[in-house]
Amino acid sequence: MYQRIFKMTAKTLLLLSLVVYFPAGQSAEPARSGEGIYQVVCQYCHDTGIGPQLKGRQLPSVYIQHVARNGLNAMPAFRPTEISDQELTGLAAFIESSKGGSK
Repeated sequence: MYQRIFKMTAKTLLLLSLVVYFPAGQSAEPARSGEGIYQVVCQYCHDTGIGPQLKGRQLPSVYIQHVARNGLNAMPAFRPTEISDQELTGLAAFIESSKGGSK
């Protein structure tokens, strides 16, 4: 009898811990903001003069997304596994709306 209660309690605790660890409706990695992606992925080259300045150039969102996804000259392409389409749209919107001169 005690073994049965122990097994049921252990199973219940395991199930409860999984529910707490993996709440419903949340992905393993939430989408990052356009500004956050810029700071982590783009800023090092594009705000230091290694690559061209992006902010304040009024680059179209479609162009930004195309270059980020396919690369251009020395800039590498970023795969969907690195930057999702949703994140890329946010990144392009952030760059497109930026005023420039971030040094």
